[in-house]
Amino acid sequence: MKRLALCLSTFLLLLGAIPAQAAILTYRTLLEGLNEEPPNESRGSGTATVIIDDVANTMSIGFSWAGLTSSTTAAHIHCCTTEPFTGTSIPATMVPSFPDFPTDNRFSGLYEASFDLLDPATYNPDFLTASGGSVAEAEAAFLAGIASGRSYLNIHTELFPAGEIRGFLRPPPDGGTVPEPGSIALFSLGAAGLALLQRRRHVPAKA
Repeated sequence: MKRLALCLSTFLLLLGAIPAQAAILTYRTLLEGLNEEPPNESRGSGTATVIIDDVANTMSIGFSWAGLTSSTTAAHIHCCTTEPFTGTSIPATMVPSFPDFPTDNRFSGLYEASFDLLDPATYNPDFLTASGGSVAEAEAAFLAGIASGRSYLNIHTELFPAGEIRGFLRPPPDGGTVPEPGSIALFSLGAAGLALLQRRRHVPAKA
C-alpha cells in the first residue's frame, strides 16, 4: 500500500511538472482601402496575421503591404468598435506607431514583432485608461475586442493620415485555435498570413 501511495505521489509530481498547454489563437485579415471608414480608392493592399498565446500573454504580429499611394507614417491595432466588423475606434496598441515600423518612403514592405500583453508599454495610454486603468483590464478588453470582431489593423500614410488600408481581425475558417506547448515559437504558425510576399519552400524527404 505504501508503495502504491509512493507511486501515485511520484506520478502526480511528474504530472505537475508538465508544461501547461497554451491556446494559440490566430487571427488574419486582408488590408484594403475599401475597408477603411470612409472607404477610399487606394490600390494598396496587404495581409496581416495576429497570434495570441493566452498562457504566455504574448502577441506576435506580421503584416505586409504593397501599392500604397505614399510613404507609410504609422500602423496600429485599433479597438474596440461598437459593432463587429464596422466603425472606428482609437488605437489600442502603442502610439505613435508600432516600434521600428518603417516610415521612410516605404511604399511596400513587411513588418514583424512580438509584444508582452502584460506590459503597459504595449498599449496606447488612452486605451489603458478607457479599459479601467490596469494592464490586466486592458489585456482583457483587447482580447475580447479581437475575439468579437471589433478590432482592426490599419496602415496610415502621408496622403491618408487617418488610414489608407485596414482589415478587421477574424479567425481563419478552422476557428483559429491550435493547442500547442507554451514554449512554441508563435510566429512560425502565422507565416501563411503573409502570402503576398512569402512563398513556402518544400524540401523533399530523404529516402
